[in-house]
Amino acid sequence: MTNPPQRRPLTVFASPGRYVQGPGATHELGCEIERLGLQGAVLIVAGRHARRELEPIWQASWPSHGLEPVVEAFGGQCTAAEIDRLVAIGSARQVVAVIGAGGGKAVDTARGVADALGVPSISTPTLASTDAPCSALSVIYDSEDSFEAFRFYPHHPVLVLVDTEVIARSPKRQLVAGIGDALATWYEARTVREAGSLNQLGGLPTQSGTALAKLCAEILFADGPAACAALDAGVVTPALERLVEANTLLSGLGFENGGLAVAHSVYNGLTAVPSSRDYFHGEMVAFGLITQLVLEGRAQSEIDAVINYQQAIGLPITLAHVGVVSDDDEALKAISLRTVAPGETCHNEPFPVSADAVRAAMLGADQLGRRASS
Repeated sequence: MTNPPQRRPLTVFASPGRYVQGPGATHELGCEIERLGLQGAVLIVAGRHARRELEPIWQASWPSHGLEPVVEAFGGQCTAAEIDRLVAIGSARQVVAVIGAGGGKAVDTARGVADALGVPSISTPTLASTDAPCSALSVIYDSEDSFEAFRFYPHHPVLVLVDTEVIARSPKRQLVAGIGDALATWYEARTVREAGSLNQLGGLPTQSGTALAKLCAEILFADGPAACAALDAGVVTPALERLVEANTLLSGLGFENGGLAVAHSVYNGLTAVPSSRDYFHGEMVAFGLITQLVLEGRAQSEIDAVINYQQAIGLPITLAHVGVVSDDDEALKAISLRTVAPGETCHNEPFPVSADAVRAAMLGADQLGRRASS
């Protein structure tokens, strides 16, 4: 009996069922959930900011749509234990859906709870700090706040709803961190396409997935400063609307459908050292992006453009900016080894990536950042 012929991997594109964004969108959440044909108790995994800003609206507006908000405080970290705790609550209340309301970790946790319960997940981010709201995966951490694993799900959120009035009142550092996470989207997607590697959905990237990743970067470069100025003023402007869409929707679609590479692996590596754990995901990804460009040997003009933009926006451009001393050999070794662990997305590069190469690229990126800072 002959073996079947080897087939080329299929191209794959996936996305949330519906994306809604704009000022005051929270007031439409009950209507949007009813539109999906859902009624009954809905578990809301809510961060502190979300409870303060949004719970009064949920409680006042949902009953007329046949919905009961079951609000549970998020424990602060997306761990297997936190997901299990919330699954027990959702099961006892026989909820018909689970909503993640808050930052990326609250959204990731809610998605894990929804998957375990076998009900739809909904994302209502109160920060434009990551691209987590649109994805079908969770980043799981251990009890020491180190990256543990990706957990992939068969279903995307049925709804992502973003209230830009709430985003406009969020801390500026969170928005800037979201820019760092989103900026890497294009450069990682480009690498995955060049290498013929698979995206986060297990298929080859579609043309549209890669194009959305590129559009994301174009909006960030064009609107980043004006969007940050809007946040300083606490107001919603067209630039802020476009940037929130880039941070949330385009980056979410871009990273899953386009794929990841070194930048996000360096983030995972940085979580291995305690000195970096006070920094946000997107801040560490931003330094990881510079590391990736150095490792890939990209044109100096492109590297300079990224460094200059990140410096102007307020993103890290040196190791010190993410809590690492450049002559701390033990820390650099720990980061480099974790970056190249089996299964890491750095192995989507078109060449083998070793811990020594990552260490050298991080030090090279650090020197370029120092020069720009001087």
